[in-house]
Amino acid sequence: MNSFVDFLDRRFSGPMARLAEQRHLSAIRDGVISALPFIIIGSFFLIIAFPPLPQGWEITKWCADHAAQILIPYRMTMYIMSLYVAFGIGYSLSKSYKMDPLSGGQVAVAALLLSIVPEVTKDFGFVIPMADLGGAGLFVTMVVSLLSVEVLRFCKAKNVTIKMPSSVPDSVSRSFEALIPVALVIGIMTIITVVFGVDLHSLMGKLVSPIVTAGDSYLGVLIPVFFTTFFWAFGIHGIAIVGTVARPIWEVYLTGNAAAVADGASKLPYIAPETFYQWFIWIGGSGSTLGLVIAMAFVMRSKYVKAVGRSSLLPGLFNINEPVIFGAPIVLNPLLMIPFIISPLVLATVAYIATDIGLVTPTSVMPPWTLPAPIGAYLSTGGDWRAVVLALVNIAISFFIYLPFLKIYDLKMLAEEKTDGKTDAALNQSGTTESF
Repeated sequence: MNSFVDFLDRRFSGPMARLAEQRHLSAIRDGVISALPFIIIGSFFLIIAFPPLPQGWEITKWCADHAAQILIPYRMTMYIMSLYVAFGIGYSLSKSYKMDPLSGGQVAVAALLLSIVPEVTKDFGFVIPMADLGGAGLFVTMVVSLLSVEVLRFCKAKNVTIKMPSSVPDSVSRSFEALIPVALVIGIMTIITVVFGVDLHSLMGKLVSPIVTAGDSYLGVLIPVFFTTFFWAFGIHGIAIVGTVARPIWEVYLTGNAAAVADGASKLPYIAPETFYQWFIWIGGSGSTLGLVIAMAFVMRSKYVKAVGRSSLLPGLFNINEPVIFGAPIVLNPLLMIPFIISPLVLATVAYIATDIGLVTPTSVMPPWTLPAPIGAYLSTGGDWRAVVLALVNIAISFFIYLPFLKIYDLKMLAEEKTDGKTDAALNQSGTTESF
């Protein structure tokens, strides 16, 4: 087992770490993460508009009557998240190229807006379909944001820019430097959208629909769960790699569910947004380690294991598990790696079945990830008490999955502590004899 672990560490650790830092993937990751404050705050207005309170209460009736007004902040934040993501991707990628990040963010937003086919209405004239600025537009957002910054980089590398005298302020100089690249990006997007009438969002939606469908399936849930914990077991930040690829798809699910809630739909379309993983699988952090630290703190006998468990318990309640991952350790520990990978897969199975058959409402709100799991589960489902039960059941399941492996590890550590204690006693006795 140790040889196998060493082999995987040599073969996977370096390549996966490099993949996580790849320039374009990092820009996408940073862009999506930069929009999280707007997603989190915006999604809470769904709870305000549809509070988890009895229907007969006056506050519930008032919220229902004023739902359209209450949801305006949601529609200006989470509902058009692609607009914020575009700026974040453009900013991050430009910064990695050591170009003006502000210009990169702005040209990415322009490219996204020009990718949308305007609609003509009788009352308002030209209007922009806001749905294309939401989660459904993320894939187009990623492509046009990256390409627009690459146009900026190409123009700068080939000196296809307007150079201003050194006496001109930097802000003005950067604006003129971006003039030709911006003109190229606007021209290209205008030709695609206006001249040829290509609906990039509809086209991209058809191309990625198999991926979106597959990602919301049972197997589509198990794959990211497995790879997240697999990479973590070798000391590689699993979600930094898996999330870079999967998070745009997860955001499509979350915004789709949120839009369905805002529209008053009786059934939500997706099971597995990122919040599904956060509150029902990654309880205590990647590897579902809250059950582990509870067992370490209150069941084990080894002083070391008990100390690590107790020191990791409070962070674990708030889904921070680096203390136990590196303190136990789980990383490169053949004994604890096994339940670390198995436990989330079992929890994913239980949570997926419970959500799929309607025992638990799918998640549509993104609470801060540092909330304790039962509270986060309750809020993310819009106030479904059954989500609290599912979170607690999954904590118990992870506890019992970790328990037999942890007992073996605890006995091993206990034996080492006794051996060390005898050695220390012998050394002390030897030292005392010599002193006489």
